[in-house]
Amino acid sequence: MELRAVFLKGFYIAMRLAKRASSYQYYLDLIRVLVEKELKIRYKGTVLGYAWSILHPLVFALVYFVVFKIVMRIKMDNYALFLICGLFPWQWFSNSLAASNFFFLGNSSLIKKVRFPRELLVFSGVLNDLIHFVAAIPVIIVFMLYYRVYPSFSWFYQIPLLIGVQLAFTYGLSLTLATWNLFFRDLERISSLVLMLWFFLTPVLFPVEMVPEQYHWALYLNPLAATTICWRSVFLDGVLPIDFFSVSVAYAILTYFLGQTVFKRLVWRFAEIV
Repeated sequence: MELRAVFLKGFYIAMRLAKRASSYQYYLDLIRVLVEKELKIRYKGTVLGYAWSILHPLVFALVYFVVFKIVMRIKMDNYALFLICGLFPWQWFSNSLAASNFFFLGNSSLIKKVRFPRELLVFSGVLNDLIHFVAAIPVIIVFMLYYRVYPSFSWFYQIPLLIGVQLAFTYGLSLTLATWNLFFRDLERISSLVLMLWFFLTPVLFPVEMVPEQYHWALYLNPLAATTICWRSVFLDGVLPIDFFSVSVAYAILTYFLGQTVFKRLVWRFAEIV
């Protein structure tokens, strides 16, 4: 009897693990299909395709370089590299946040006709922008080599850590906005204004040293300020500042659970709203 009980228990555990593994494979396949769909839609009918995701921040970097370095004559060496290291992570965040208003609205037919985890629509959209960011890192390396700044071996664990933190933060905030936008359509215009103000309050165009010391506390209130500082420190110095990284992790956790809470409370109304 004991052997039989052990066998049955082992068989039951094996079946549960197999079922869980198959569900994980289902989610992975679904995410892959959704990401491929987003990529095809984004570059449909374009000639340059993926190159646009690199040209966009490069053009903005050129404009900001002319304005701040040549016209306003900001005193900083390697200012072009400084800009690139901040603009590329910001583009990932801003693109995902701007598109979050349409992650559910733009897939209304899928939501009404197909049964699947709705939050994967948001996750695949954020993941799509993450892929573009990772593919743009070689461009940052080219600029680094031009200015004789060399990659660090610490990137092998620092960059994945930062990617995970920014992914959690961006996904949580995008899920919140995507859900709320179904019930409050003015949120699309409000979020675009907030995103523009957020950009200029984040140290993308200016170094932290330019912020008056009495206002340094404000850097800890801005989640993207902490994340941008971390990215720039990793790329340029190969150092992950623990204080700002801890702030980024805290905001990522809070935002992720906020997105999950808002989504789970309102998802049951999606079919009737979209």
